[in-house]
Amino acid sequence: MDFVHLHNHSDYSILDGAITLSNLVSRASEMGMPAIALTDHGNMFGAIEFYQKAQKAGIKPIIGEEFYVAPGSRFKKESTKDSREENAYHLIVLAKNHTGYLNLMKLSSIGYTEGFYYKPRIDMEVLEKYSEGLIVSSACIAGQIPVNILRGRLKEARDLAGRYKELFGRENFFLELQYHGIKEQETVNSELIRMAAELDIPLIATNDAHYVGRDDAYSHEVLLCVQTGKTMLDENRMRFSTNEFYLKTLDEMRMIFADYPDSLFNTCRVAEMVDLELDLGNPILPNFEVPAGYNLDTYLRHLVDEGAERIYGRNLPEAVKARIEYELSVITSMKFSGYFLIVWDFINYARRTGVPVGPGRGSAAGSIISYCLGITALDPLKYNLLFERFLNPDRNEMPDMDIDFCADRREEVIDYVKRRYGEDHVSQIVTINRMKSKAVVKDVARAMDIPFAEANEISRHIDGDSLKKSIEQAPELKKVYESEKGRELLDISLKLEGLTRSAGKHAAGVVISKGPLTDYVPLYRDKDGSISSQYEKNTLEQAGLVKMDFLGLKNLSIIQRCLELIKSTTGDAVDISNIPLDDAET
Repeated sequence: MDFVHLHNHSDYSILDGAITLSNLVSRASEMGMPAIALTDHGNMFGAIEFYQKAQKAGIKPIIGEEFYVAPGSRFKKESTKDSREENAYHLIVLAKNHTGYLNLMKLSSIGYTEGFYYKPRIDMEVLEKYSEGLIVSSACIAGQIPVNILRGRLKEARDLAGRYKELFGRENFFLELQYHGIKEQETVNSELIRMAAELDIPLIATNDAHYVGRDDAYSHEVLLCVQTGKTMLDENRMRFSTNEFYLKTLDEMRMIFADYPDSLFNTCRVAEMVDLELDLGNPILPNFEVPAGYNLDTYLRHLVDEGAERIYGRNLPEAVKARIEYELSVITSMKFSGYFLIVWDFINYARRTGVPVGPGRGSAAGSIISYCLGITALDPLKYNLLFERFLNPDRNEMPDMDIDFCADRREEVIDYVKRRYGEDHVSQIVTINRMKSKAVVKDVARAMDIPFAEANEISRHIDGDSLKKSIEQAPELKKVYESEKGRELLDISLKLEGLTRSAGKHAAGVVISKGPLTDYVPLYRDKDGSISSQYEKNTLEQAGLVKMDFLGLKNLSIIQRCLELIKSTTGDAVDISNIPLDDAET
């Protein structure tokens, strides 16, 4: 094979890329490519999922990102006075090895946490600081070198190319040729070819893929309308000027770059240089400091013994003793003592400071250890609850606890966790919202200028999560499909269904890491300024991080208010955790 695609946008390039990770990998497989890269705009949302899917398909995954680079300092947050200057240029950066992957995560995080101005931006200063283990190319015509060429600033273009070559090394920096039938690309390419010869910088050919096949170009235009809030009838809408931005075959790429076979072959050289193995699925627990004379296991036992005596009295019933011993043996053998201590610690803090905490929910209520530690308020023996639903030695999975706090004071507990483990060890979790069947039809209808009432009526007949199934089963939708406009609406909706619609902050998820978070996960800044992980909750677990759900429950706030009112009006202090559960009137 003489070519590998090194510049590709999945649907994690939100409302700009229309390739799902499954389609990216399966298309590479169909074309017989040994490797494929993922280079989404400004984020690494899909990196782990892509890595796993590619490995499963026997294709080498190349993890990268198309970064936005500020023209000067990333901290400068005002529009440039010079209309010839962009607020950010594109740059392709790939992880060559594990050091490169760590540096990629650092750079991706800095883009959001320090450089965000319309887009997450980095600058030369951080590129120099985190340059090790990276392979870099000059990107599309929105890259700084191509922009300088198009503006006739050839000396600046050459100087910058020389600077990148020096920074990353000759073997790790490439000038990137692209051709989609666009006039400006011809100008840029001829200059890049000249520059490559003069400065001894190798060339690579890429195709800036945003959709799978040529016939997906139209639905991709509709997707861009959804992103920009425009309709397809709008002459001034953002659009790609040709339908060439797809995953091309080797033969198609050979035809385009027939005069520069090296630029194709060099993509394989890049793929061969990449040597990245990620250690996934192994839990990395934060450090929990125990008092002198204890280790994690003995301190957990000490707290459990104290709690058991408080609940059951000094002479423990045999059934309680046996259950405690069994659960502790499972917890210690799976090395989860630290997990229980972390949860015990912040729940203990909440109770100490009067933050209402729920009695426990889900499978954690089946654990007598949780009960003795005060994490839950239900006796699993009394209600015959199974511990194995929560933790099972045959399933090597992290325990997963959902903890309810009073909605008004939930943040206090999160702040405590940040103080305890360090601000840079704790964050909230991103959530990825997808284009679901009903919503995608409304989005596409808006872009096609179909009246809202009409789109609403059509979406009423969509049942469940699959648009395809609904079209097959609902006679009303079959009828819509028979008209030309209706068929176009539903066909485009079928192509876009399931793509990423937006990213936000998970309502409850909190992640705590052993070292600084950016050693394990890239960070994302939400619209409200709060920091989340770029990996969503299932991916975080694959990366080995501890996630917990801190749920803010209004019911707990209401109960707390009621207890305060009862005390102020009657003088009675009701202990909500000790009200009888078999009271007939209740």
